[in-house]
Amino acid sequence: MFTGIITHLGKLKKKAGATFIFAADLNFCKKIRNGTSVSVNGVCLTVSKKTPRMFSVEIMPETLNKTMLENLKTDDLVNLELPLTPADFISGHIVQGHADGIAKLTNIAKQGISHILKFSVPRKLSRYMVRKGSVAVNGISLTIAEGGKNYFTVGIIPYTWTNTMLHTIKKNDFVNIEVDILAKYVKRLK
Repeated sequence: MFTGIITHLGKLKKKAGATFIFAADLNFCKKIRNGTSVSVNGVCLTVSKKTPRMFSVEIMPETLNKTMLENLKTDDLVNLELPLTPADFISGHIVQGHADGIAKLTNIAKQGISHILKFSVPRKLSRYMVRKGSVAVNGISLTIAEGGKNYFTVGIIPYTWTNTMLHTIKKNDFVNIEVDILAKYVKRLK
């Protein structure tokens, strides 16, 4: 389980079949070991090997089919988060790291000090999104500003823009989306 508060950035260094190798800073790698869950762009993955500055994960076909991880290229920046512990603050929202699908960035607009990002999203995901509700975009806990049948917008403050991979995103890029778990439970109870 995660909070959607990105603590580190990493870079994809190599893909070899289902094995992806990421570079991360020494501080991040010190905190993980083989078998540790980590969030990479919002997807919960298990560390299979690590060195002082790199770690590898093995990604099953189901995960590659439902996320944008297959689209990553060498040296692409990724958002990293360590798993939540009982002593951590939940500054974002409960994020499982189980991506529900992908969304496409259709617009970036500067508004004052922030950036407004608009994403197209399948109806099967947008039905879980409400104004002022939570969504995880590449693992980042964000608040939905506006939503419709096939889109949603989020506002990005300067800190989040600078300290996540979002500052590298371009129109037509794809991101992983995880809708709020509480919305899924409410929908299921109906």
